[in-house]
Amino acid sequence: MFFRTLTAVNTASTAMSFEWPWQYNFPPFFTLQPNVDTRQKQLAAWCSLVLSYCRHHKLYTVDVMEAQESPVFNNKKIERKLSVEAIQVVFEELRKKGNLEWLDKNKSRCLVMWRRPEEWGKLIYQWVSKNGMNNTVFTLYELSNGDDTDGEEFHGLEDWMLQRSLQALQAEGKAEIITMDDGKGVKFF
Repeated sequence: MFFRTLTAVNTASTAMSFEWPWQYNFPPFFTLQPNVDTRQKQLAAWCSLVLSYCRHHKLYTVDVMEAQESPVFNNKKIERKLSVEAIQVVFEELRKKGNLEWLDKNKSRCLVMWRRPEEWGKLIYQWVSKNGMNNTVFTLYELSNGDDTDGEEFHGLEDWMLQRSLQALQAEGKAEIITMDDGKGVKFF
C-alpha cells in the first residue's frame, strides 16, 4: 500500500499554496524552549502546523526519519531545522491529543489524524442524509472514491480511516458495516 509522506509532497507547490504561520520564519521556533509556558505555546503551534499541513496535502502517514527533511520541520529559507528529538516531542504531544497513532513499537511511522474518525463519520453521515441516501448500501470504494462523492471532503479518504469512521457511526447506531462478496460495505440508517 502506498502512503504519501511529508517528503513526498512537491516542495515548490507547497510553498505557493500552503500558508505558513508567522512562527515558521522565527528562528527560535525551531529550538524547544526551556520555559514551561513558552514551550507549551510552542508545542501547540507545532501541533497546529503539522495538522494544518497534513490536512492541506491530505497526508495521513508520517515516517519519522523522513520528517526532519520535510518542509514542515526544515525551513530552508532561514536555514533552521527541528531536531529529531524535538520532532518526537511534537509527535508525542499530538498522540496525547488523540491526533496521532504509532504504527510500530519503534515509533518510526505514524498515522496523523488531522480529523478524528468521529468527525469524518459525522461528515459522511451528513452527506448521506443531505442526499436522501439513508437505507442505502455502499461499498467502501463507492463511498471514498465514487463519482457521487467527488468533491466531498471525505473523497479519497484512506481505507483505515474510512473504516474507523464507519465503526464510529455503527457505534452510534447510524450505520452497519456489512461483508459483501467483493469486500466490505456499509448501510446507513
